[in-house]
Amino acid sequence: MTDTTAELGRQLIDTFGRGWSRLRVDLIASAFAPEAVFLETPFSEPLRGVEAIRKYWSDVPYHQSEVTFTSGEIFVVGPWFSTEFKCVFRRRRTGEWVDARGALFCETGDGLITEMRMYWHRWSGGRDTSKP
Repeated sequence: MTDTTAELGRQLIDTFGRGWSRLRVDLIASAFAPEAVFLETPFSEPLRGVEAIRKYWSDVPYHQSEVTFTSGEIFVVGPWFSTEFKCVFRRRRTGEWVDARGALFCETGDGLITEMRMYWHRWSGGRDTSKP
């Protein structure tokens, strides 16, 4: 089961990341089950259902550009997988670069994400993101 969950996790995170990088909310939403739960931070109210998740991500194309999303190795325990991520983008309004890094913890069911928890932090302004 671990190998299968790892492969599924890689596929789902790659789909999610492609959606974020391409500013395609439909692609992001396609990784989630209809009744999925999404927590942006440990202190956020959970968003329930793919339509609530779609609504959350719908602002991204209006506020972000030149997005690059990368993720690390997939770690698996039962139906859960986790990975680190890095997302660099430019704010459309100010032109400021943002470097967001964190971890994603996801539960799966029927080939989709049923719960995603994000733990992340962002660095804004003045940082040279071309260097590691």
